[in-house]
Amino acid sequence: MKIVLTVVGKTTDKHFIASIQEYVQRISHYVPFSFEVISELKGSKNLSEKEQKDREGEQILKSFLPGDYIVLLDEHGRERRSIEFAQWIQKRMSAGPKRLVFVVGGPYGFSEAVYAVAQEKVSLSQMTLSHQMIRLLFVEQIYRALTILNGEPYHHE
Repeated sequence: MKIVLTVVGKTTDKHFIASIQEYVQRISHYVPFSFEVISELKGSKNLSEKEQKDREGEQILKSFLPGDYIVLLDEHGRERRSIEFAQWIQKRMSAGPKRLVFVVGGPYGFSEAVYAVAQEKVSLSQMTLSHQMIRLLFVEQIYRALTILNGEPYHHE
């Protein structure tokens, strides 16, 4: 199974970019992994919030493949402790989808069409975090989950 993290818009902070790349490399030692970027909309300042979500949603939907298990990173999603998240990933991997796809939406979240195809929503925190930061935090959590599943000493409880 491949794990995919799809994000809307480029990561711009060089510190975040370097750290994300480090965790992407680490994750790739355990499972096939890709970090996929959907380009930001041009002229989005002229769009309403709904129009922007709908257009981003069209691009997000195009990135999915048949058989993907879609999980949205969403403030209303389920929160899990790291060990629970690791167990959840193991369960998803055992269920056999070709790709486990996590999605970070644009600044206004997801369109109704994207919500309609998602199987689950996950939340990292009840706090509002920048989209740049979420990317780094989430790849670290994927790496942490994989080290837990492999009995490695990265995670301490």
